[in-house]
Amino acid sequence: MNIGIIGCGARISGMVKKVLDFDMGVKLKAVADIDCENARKRLENNKIATDEIAFYTSADEMLDSEKLDGVMIGTRCSLHTSMAIKVLSRNLPLFLEKPVATNMEDLLKLKAAGAASKSPVVVSFPLRVTPLVKLAKEIIGSGKLGSIEHVQAVNNVPYGGVYFHSWYRDENETGGLFLQKATHDFDYINYLLGIKPVSVCAMTSKQIFRGDKPAGLYCKDCDEKLTCPEGPFVMKYVKNDVANGEQCSFAVDTGNEDSGSALIRYETGMHVAYSQNFFARKKAASRGARFLGYNGTLEFDWYKDELKVFMHNTSRVESYTFDSAKMSHGGGDNVLALNFIRIMQGREESVAPLDAGLLSALMCLKARESALTDTFQKIEWK
Repeated sequence: MNIGIIGCGARISGMVKKVLDFDMGVKLKAVADIDCENARKRLENNKIATDEIAFYTSADEMLDSEKLDGVMIGTRCSLHTSMAIKVLSRNLPLFLEKPVATNMEDLLKLKAAGAASKSPVVVSFPLRVTPLVKLAKEIIGSGKLGSIEHVQAVNNVPYGGVYFHSWYRDENETGGLFLQKATHDFDYINYLLGIKPVSVCAMTSKQIFRGDKPAGLYCKDCDEKLTCPEGPFVMKYVKNDVANGEQCSFAVDTGNEDSGSALIRYETGMHVAYSQNFFARKKAASRGARFLGYNGTLEFDWYKDELKVFMHNTSRVESYTFDSAKMSHGGGDNVLALNFIRIMQGREESVAPLDAGLLSALMCLKARESALTDTFQKIEWK
């Protein structure tokens, strides 16, 4: 089986490495990228030989010239939709990075293209297929907690500086941080609940990563480069941490909120409370949720690598520990890579279908609209 890549960024080059490492007869045949030299370097950095790979600067040229059995898309976020539509029109198996769209116009175009295509699609939603969520699904499905009537979810991002120090600060590129991070969380919550979200109310704040430094300023050119708490010097030599980029995070052009929250109502009347933060650091990191039923509460956290069940009517607490924290996305990336291979073989259906990506992106766009307008938003296709 021959696969092609459109947009060979760091994320997709890592994912194609996982696909190839399964050694199941898959060959990377072609790459389309506007910067072929850097695309080649990323692949080689992942120990992927590039001698027999054809490189193109045009996705259409690659798709028209090569006989491919599947395509993986890893462009910048704003191009996910337009590139996906090219693949969907050719009915090829598709691995699509999230978010699947960054605005409502693109999302509606992608929805229509997906409905008209025969392409099986795997959206890059690794959290829904991690061992933690698999066990949570099993326990919730057993009924031992009762029906889930409240969810409290959180994502405190310890590497949040990347969204203010690098190209991620461009909201025209990312669509905002609900689409960057919450799209994963909304998806696994939807997956575990199995019911339809109907409305959302959201709020965002920008309290930390703001300032009056000039637009376009790089840390190396700043007169505070040796004292700035977010600069590479202090991050490396004082905080013993990793710098997340080279652009000033206290400039007038940083973009992006640094925290956000959403209340999501579902069709049964129950609601989810979700909050994400981008200036928590080190051990303050947290990503997971509490699912509360009348008979019990289930909670998990990927950073702690554990799941607990608290029974409400007995003095019993069940604890489960995992060994997946050091695996890529908690082990979910391997599941997605193998699923994509088996889809190309015609042996499986997608474990993260396009409909899930569309719904999650819709929720994120409605949450962003809610935050911008101070209104409740219906989660509907208009």
